[in-house]
Amino acid sequence: MEIVLAKFEDLEEVSRLFDQYRVFYKKSSNIEAARTFLQERFQKNESTMFVARDQELMVGFTQLYPSFSSVSLKRTWILNDLFVEEPYRKKGVAKSLIKAAERFAWETGAVRIILATQISNTAAQSLYESLGYVKDKDLYHYALQL
Repeated sequence: MEIVLAKFEDLEEVSRLFDQYRVFYKKSSNIEAARTFLQERFQKNESTMFVARDQELMVGFTQLYPSFSSVSLKRTWILNDLFVEEPYRKKGVAKSLIKAAERFAWETGAVRIILATQISNTAAQSLYESLGYVKDKDLYHYALQL
């Protein structure tokens, strides 16, 4: 298994995975919308994406979005997306993707990685906690649906 930084040339293949990721979260499949969304992220340099390859087959990805901590005066990264195809789950692929994201965050001088997952996604919660991620006990997170 190889974990590499995704490039614009990977757009078609990663769009396929990104569409599967959205379907996992109960969205309708729309490969064209997935491609357009990711193309904009690549062109505007608005995210960083790592992909997992098994030989020539792309089997998973994680996507990070940049942010900043005003209090720490440093960069943070939001680990917003993590997906591994079903046959490759529970084989260390997600862990390897997260470790690549952590190295990248450290190399870019970030103070932390922030992530969230659905309350029902206990598999992801177990993975994050096994890697040292801690549920925030000091902050409430709010969202305004627009």
